[in-house]
Amino acid sequence: MSQSVLDQLLEMGFDKSRAELAVKKSDGLPDAMDWLEKTQDTPLEELLEEEESGTNVAKVEDGTVAMSLVCNECGKKFRSQGEAEFHANKSGHTDFAESTEEIAPLTEEEKKKRLEELRERVKAKKAGQAEVDKEDHKRNEQIRQKATRESHELKEELQRKEQIKEAAKKRQEKLDDIEAKKRIKAKIEADKEERRRKAEEAKAAREGRSVPVAATTPAPAPVAARPAATHNEARLRLQTANGNVMKTLPADTTLFEVAQLLESENGLTVTKFVQNFPRKVFEGNLDLGKTLKEAGLVPSAALIVQ
Repeated sequence: MSQSVLDQLLEMGFDKSRAELAVKKSDGLPDAMDWLEKTQDTPLEELLEEEESGTNVAKVEDGTVAMSLVCNECGKKFRSQGEAEFHANKSGHTDFAESTEEIAPLTEEEKKKRLEELRERVKAKKAGQAEVDKEDHKRNEQIRQKATRESHELKEELQRKEQIKEAAKKRQEKLDDIEAKKRIKAKIEADKEERRRKAEEAKAAREGRSVPVAATTPAPAPVAARPAATHNEARLRLQTANGNVMKTLPADTTLFEVAQLLESENGLTVTKFVQNFPRKVFEGNLDLGKTLKEAGLVPSAALIVQ
């Protein structure tokens, strides 16, 4: 019988160690399932320690046959040692005695009904656990998606900063190249002048005359004139969803840097700029890498921020 009950418990998915304890502490499958249900939250180690310590049961007088067990603390009677131990684990009672009073056994109909109730409880418990697992999975998936989204946003932010850095580097390289060309041109002009001077001195020496001193002509008085516009700055009117933002920026500022400025100061995420007249759309790495001067936004312009 015990082996058959153990097999049924294992088929239901119960842990083997707990199922074996349930068989020892119960009288039949219903009692075993009842014991397993009521001790499901008790650690296995604790159950094993209680099994080793046993229950204090007072013996009946010699010559009398014990038909049941009774709890002296609450008066409840039990058919078997397993039921008494289960009651002790549940209530904490420790004072038990053997009794000559016989407890009527459950009928087959009662056993079947009780077994069906226990199976329904196990089924409901598994369904409830499945729902909890489903919610846990859903919550974990939301956390994973949020982490992925934040990681993607961080990656995009790093790429944006890298693009701004790269645009600034290219702009500096362009300025350095212009300065280098100016220096080379000045050096060529200086070399030409030096060669001309030496040729003039050699010619004068051959002809036995002194080297003529270049006559200096007084520089004409400067004519007061209106200074030419250098357009080193750009005045921008940026139309955002929260209203207009006025900015005056250096002409070599890139549109990437303008977008970064709006994001840091106004909390805006910029994907493109639109100019109505003349109609232009600035988006993508190529357009946003342009300076305000290269984009034709100097000395002033109005842009729609999107």
